[in-house]
Amino acid sequence: MKYKNLDIIGSEEWCVFEDLEIPAIKARVDSGAKTSSIQANNIKVYTKGAHEWVKFEVNPLQDNRGINIECRARLVDRRTVKSSSGISEERYVIKTPVRVGEITFDIELTLANRDTMEYRMLLGREALNERFVVNPAVSFSVKEFTVKEINEKYASHFKEKTGLKIALLASNPLLYSNKRIMEAGEALGHDMVFLNVEHAYMKLDANSPEIRYRGGNILNEFDAIIPRIKPAVTFYGCALIRQFDNLGVYCLNSAESITQSRDKLFASQLFSKNDIHIPITGFAKSPMDTKDLIRMVNGAPLIIKLLESTQGKGVVLAETNKAAESVINAFKSVQTNILVQEFIKEANGQDIRCFVVNGKVVASMQRQAEKGEFRANLHQGGKASIIKITSEERKLAVKAAKVLNLAVAGVDIIRSNKGPLLLEVNSSPGLEGIENATGKDIANIMIRAIESKIKFSV
Repeated sequence: MKYKNLDIIGSEEWCVFEDLEIPAIKARVDSGAKTSSIQANNIKVYTKGAHEWVKFEVNPLQDNRGINIECRARLVDRRTVKSSSGISEERYVIKTPVRVGEITFDIELTLANRDTMEYRMLLGREALNERFVVNPAVSFSVKEFTVKEINEKYASHFKEKTGLKIALLASNPLLYSNKRIMEAGEALGHDMVFLNVEHAYMKLDANSPEIRYRGGNILNEFDAIIPRIKPAVTFYGCALIRQFDNLGVYCLNSAESITQSRDKLFASQLFSKNDIHIPITGFAKSPMDTKDLIRMVNGAPLIIKLLESTQGKGVVLAETNKAAESVINAFKSVQTNILVQEFIKEANGQDIRCFVVNGKVVASMQRQAEKGEFRANLHQGGKASIIKITSEERKLAVKAAKVLNLAVAGVDIIRSNKGPLLLEVNSSPGLEGIENATGKDIANIMIRAIESKIKFSV
């Protein structure tokens, strides 16, 4: 269809990039955006002749992360772009031919992390000008591909199963982190199975120990387990992990390491024992010791933490000594164990999350608490951005994970006048914030870590 010699396109259209070897990618047409963008992971700049080039990976189909295409293009620009969440970041820009319907033209694309977006590509107004008129009431006005046609176009990219069988032991298959791990394993050709912690049960027997799943199915064929158990089921989840370990299944994090990381008091004692610096921390049982406990951590303002808090929940800032006494005694009156910790004012509501896998920091982000909030956790409204950590911070993160014997850990660090201090270590760190902030495929790194540990090779 034409309008004054311009093709009419809908609110979403298929684009074809022959030079990038992408046979079809669905784009959202957005006349409000100036520049077009495409989803890109593992971006690396290199020199070819007298020019800079960029290598990157595209997962062109939103519902199939198993398809991964490596692309190369000449780098034409670097631009600072503000994302929908308000975070400014530098993006690489390439120029490449695109075909929309029957029209082929050169298009500038920014390489962006669009993993959480519904579309893998955005078609901006620079690409639309003098070529198309947008009718937002229709879709695929210039070209439609059937599911069969898409499958045929990507047939050569589907990978055969390799024989590795990996289970994700968790509670909610719809969580971002859990979906990404399942997708990453499938993308590498593994047989991925989601196991709900509470649907599994075990038989304890010296001759024939077993783990069974709802309905009586015996779980005896797994090569590896990825535990991501929520705090409420730590006891039972760790019992299952120990049973899998007894059956000879590799567990990415052991039951012992998870239990230690969840016990903030025990973890703090281990850190102190191993010369890992943490904010001054106090623990007491009797309300009679409250005043001295407060003085011991340099007085208010101070932080009060439940021993099993997570995602910033169960963490309170007491701004005066009187308020601190009231909160501490209130917790003690209901027999709740708490830690009292000095408040690092100079951190200004910022902390650093380092994602450690097999003894290496694979990604880092800075979290900034929203105005009026002291907790930088993303679940509490904090904002994430990429950050370059110091060698001292890197060593601290690696050592903290090692002390707890965690193969995968989210290590939280705060910058203070005394140098970097360890806040805590998470044995089931979330992927969404750090993947979006850094553009790194951390789920893939986790699956690769399993492969290396059990000496798997294609």
